Amino acid sequence: MSSPVDLSDIRRDFERVAPDVVQKASKFAASILADVAGRRGTVDGRIRPLSTATRLCGPAFTVEIRPGDNLMIHAAMAMAKPGDILVVDGKADRNCALMGSIMLNACRKLGLGGVVLDAAHRDTEELLALGFPVYSVGSNPNGPTKFVPGRINWPISCGGVAVSPGDLVVGDADGVVVIEREKAEAILDLAVKKVADEQQRIADILSGKGIRPKWLEGSLRAAGVLKDGELL
Repeated sequence: MSSPVDLSDIRRDFERVAPDVVQKASKFAASILADVAGRRGTVDGRIRPLSTATRLCGPAFTVEIRPGDNLMIHAAMAMAKPGDILVVDGKADRNCALMGSIMLNACRKLGLGGVVLDAAHRDTEELLALGFPVYSVGSNPNGPTKFVPGRINWPISCGGVAVSPGDLVVGDADGVVVIEREKAEAILDLAVKKVADEQQRIADILSGKGIRPKWLEGSLRAAGVLKDGELL
């Protein structure tokens, strides 16, 4: 007999990406992880870091809201564990801010790992001074309402990317990438190799012996730009 499906709007229990995977993944740039994950999982570029000096890495704690209402974000903050990344599907709404200095000071005090808002923030100057990782679509001084229901720890869409509770979320100056929890550990070895390959490529460029990519002419032939045997 199968176990009953949890249909509650608030799901309290889910499997998070393992702490050791988070720790190892935190050493890599979002671009490296995106490449080895098949060049997928990056949220839309509209979601940008408030400060390029901050980074985040941790398990996704997902929140779905109605545009302009942050009731469920307050609920999520009361439930999330240290290290969790709040990932909020705010429908890319910019008509008001969903979070500001008060809430984000609380997030920092709770030990959360950061916030990814597909929506707007406010109190920009205070948040820059706070130094807590915040990614959003921009700022708006207008405040939200607090009475429309939503869902917590259901699969969401954030910046055009599917995010499930517990997925690995990594953000840096380039933006945010989401890696499925089940895939996260497996891509770490690929990330190590990717970094080594890129470092060697840069070393070759600086030495002057590998400026032109070895694959370039072959790809141009495959694309029909060059004929067989033709060189640039």
